[in-house]
Amino acid sequence: MTSPGELERTLRENLRGEIDFGAAARALTTMDASNYRRVPVGVVAPRDADDVAAALTVCAEAGVPVVPRGGGTSIAGQATGVGVVLDLTRHMNTLVSVDPEARTAVVGPGLVLDRLRDAVRPYGLTFGPDPSTHSRCTLGGMIGNNACGAHSVAWGTTADNVTELAVTTYGGTAHRIGTGWAGAPDGLRDLVTGHLGPLRTGMPPGFSRRISGYGGLDALLPEHGVQVARAFCGSEGTLGVVTEAVVRLVEAPRAPVLAVLGHTDESAAAEAAAGLLPYGPLTVEGMAQDLVGDTAALLPRGGAWLFVEMPDEGAARALLRAADAVDSTVVTDPAAQRALWRIREDAAGTATRMPDGSMAWPGWEDCAVPPARLGAYLREFRALLAAHGLRGSPYGHFGEGCVHVRIDFDLVSAPGIARFRTFSEELADLVVAHGGSLSGEHGDGQARAELLPKMYGPDMIRLFGAYKDVWDPAGGMNPGTLVRPARLDENLRFAVLPATPFAGEVARCVGVAKCRTTDPGGASVMCPSYRVTGEERHSTRGRARLLHEMLAGEIITDGWRSAEVAEALDLCLACKGCRSDCPVGVDMAAYKAEFLHHHWAGRIRPPSHYTLGGLPGWLGLIARLRAAGAVNALARRVPVPGLDRERGGRLPELAREPFTRWWGRQPGSTGRPGAEAASGAEGASEPGGAVILWPDTFTQYLNPAAGRAATQVLRAAGLSVEVPTAGRVCCALTYVSTGRLDRARTVLRRTLDTLGEPAGPVVVLEPSCAAALRADLPALLPDDPRAARLAGAVRTFAETLEEYAPAWRPPRLDREVVGQTHCHQHAVLGDGPDRRLRERAGLTGELSGGCCGLAGNFGFEPGHHEVSVACAEEQLLPSLRAAPRDAVIQADGFSCRTQIAQLGGVRARHLAELLAEGL
Repeated sequence: MTSPGELERTLRENLRGEIDFGAAARALTTMDASNYRRVPVGVVAPRDADDVAAALTVCAEAGVPVVPRGGGTSIAGQATGVGVVLDLTRHMNTLVSVDPEARTAVVGPGLVLDRLRDAVRPYGLTFGPDPSTHSRCTLGGMIGNNACGAHSVAWGTTADNVTELAVTTYGGTAHRIGTGWAGAPDGLRDLVTGHLGPLRTGMPPGFSRRISGYGGLDALLPEHGVQVARAFCGSEGTLGVVTEAVVRLVEAPRAPVLAVLGHTDESAAAEAAAGLLPYGPLTVEGMAQDLVGDTAALLPRGGAWLFVEMPDEGAARALLRAADAVDSTVVTDPAAQRALWRIREDAAGTATRMPDGSMAWPGWEDCAVPPARLGAYLREFRALLAAHGLRGSPYGHFGEGCVHVRIDFDLVSAPGIARFRTFSEELADLVVAHGGSLSGEHGDGQARAELLPKMYGPDMIRLFGAYKDVWDPAGGMNPGTLVRPARLDENLRFAVLPATPFAGEVARCVGVAKCRTTDPGGASVMCPSYRVTGEERHSTRGRARLLHEMLAGEIITDGWRSAEVAEALDLCLACKGCRSDCPVGVDMAAYKAEFLHHHWAGRIRPPSHYTLGGLPGWLGLIARLRAAGAVNALARRVPVPGLDRERGGRLPELAREPFTRWWGRQPGSTGRPGAEAASGAEGASEPGGAVILWPDTFTQYLNPAAGRAATQVLRAAGLSVEVPTAGRVCCALTYVSTGRLDRARTVLRRTLDTLGEPAGPVVVLEPSCAAALRADLPALLPDDPRAARLAGAVRTFAETLEEYAPAWRPPRLDREVVGQTHCHQHAVLGDGPDRRLRERAGLTGELSGGCCGLAGNFGFEPGHHEVSVACAEEQLLPSLRAAPRDAVIQADGFSCRTQIAQLGGVRARHLAELLAEGL
């Protein structure tokens, strides 16, 4: 038996691509987006088809199985394995060519679907199948699963859109397959010829979503044209590795229109869906109230809805006239359509969270029945859930009878796993009774392959085995999947985790991989470090997987001292983008803080943890000594320990006069909230109530101009302003971000003792500090009711004006504005009030999305400068360069303002400063 070390050496001698048998690489590929976990021996990133052939030859000689892997978004476990994982995304991700006239494209298996769609959009073309993971799933993975997506009612499955495949089998033999027997492996023609009867009569009645098993095997029949490439689609990596594909393109609709139909309930929507197909829809998607939630206010009346995309408005209006719906509407605005479709695309993640905050899991994610049977099937499915005491929110491709659902299985305890098995067996019986397919889109993998005999019967299962053996006689391609499968209740990923709250948080990552998108456009922040590096370990999912394996202790064996986890988390900017952008709300910033807390426990920390992490204390001491001028002068000559030398090894200049010292000189000012005279400052309008202006560290010591401006504006709006004692109140952000959680709790308790019960809203000008008070404070002090009350009182500057001075009219600035929305504002606070305030003030244009790249202490820490700059170059710096000369530059976050000054060479200001200038 070849040892892992010998195998690694042989692979290195024969391949040009990367070979990594290290703990981190293996840990990153133990899981896909399913409930399953299998530990590989190593990961290979082949450069081309020759590398693939070499890897398959070496592994076959060593008797080591191989699993091809694309984006790792498979729901059923088919992208996991115990042998060598082939990562086809690293190098084999090219668009080889496009032929607009023939409407075809030649693609590498690791090419992400959206990159293909972007490339062919100028020709008015697109690739028809479009799963909700289109921003990160690969063409090779789509071929492996025979992926479909929302538009399959118009354009079919991936198999319907593939003409040729270049395939390399276990052992290194290359095949070029399409239509006809040319290129097929030896024995395939004889197998089909000898089983014409079973192939004609043994397959269940065909409908578009029969994806389970080798569901396209009857495409090899002579009357179907001997479509060898089509039959290969959906084989889930069990037959060979696709190294290149020729795919069909379709004409993209120029101005599609969305018709939204409201129905009384889910079954009514399901029964109506099939009747819409004669009207030529591009999509017919269904969702019920339990998934849509609060966004139901944006939809027509009803308890369930059909989203029906039509080629144009006329077709949509005709559909509405014919449809039997409680209520309906037509959405023509592309932005409004995207907002509604985003609900549907995020459902794979949002359906994972139950209303009470508990989690639901895949496993029975995409069963399909003939569309005419969907209403009856859903009623019986709901009854089966209730009988087992389970919950789930069905949604999906109602026009094709395909239903997605996440179910709140207990996949940890023995009784819970036993119930999972019993439910799975009974649900398989129900699907088959309705003439359906156990998988309608995502493949069977380990989740359903064991139950395929219920759907196909023993004779067809034996034929499936013979089909695999023709392609893969040694059985080395993705064993345990489809043929001779593993049990559906083994290899569960939760079994290896300890029963701790942190492990439960880490397990929230289901691998949807929305964090792996490389598109910097739009409002999304997650995940800036992945977009810069393109490495899985620097994605939110990758970091969650490493933490999962750290807790499991099988691959990563040094626990909280893990160098692999520390290295991956080092480039996490703690931007909190994943908290809002991840469909299941993974909060990697919080996980990083917890890891650093344990990782450095009892040890001397890096210098930056003391200099940057202890910033509030250092700046407070300097202010008390009135030494800001001397420190600024010294910092110009002597680098500060722990700070990045490429930024000059120094912090921004300290203010000569801290904000609260200026505040103390104002008439009627006090350091005790609630004590300021109700009359407010001289010249203020009639006060509308008292607000507490929080003296955050950055406003207090580094940019007091924002505090002075906010005071002026709030008073002009009729609000009296009070300021707590600086130095005694702090959000503890810098301690949290460096993982000094015990110190953070001490600081926060002192803050609560000092502040007491806030008598009004607490206005926090720095978004990161507001986010820390609103989110981190109650998480760190869950047993202190004062923490929740303070968190509930926190308001941003714009929120305060909107809620407590609604009649106030800001000055008209009538200028274009550019700049940066702070990541923490995006993720925790929201920026709706800010947008509305800017609009009322005549500030036009949009602030940059994404991340500025400085991210508090991150950009000042050694080794981070290159990533910090690259993040800024994605959206922020290009927006500044493209801005009109007279545009105003806004950034409410001090980090964002600093990054803009240091990299953009211009001064950005807080929104309060812009409004104060206009008063």
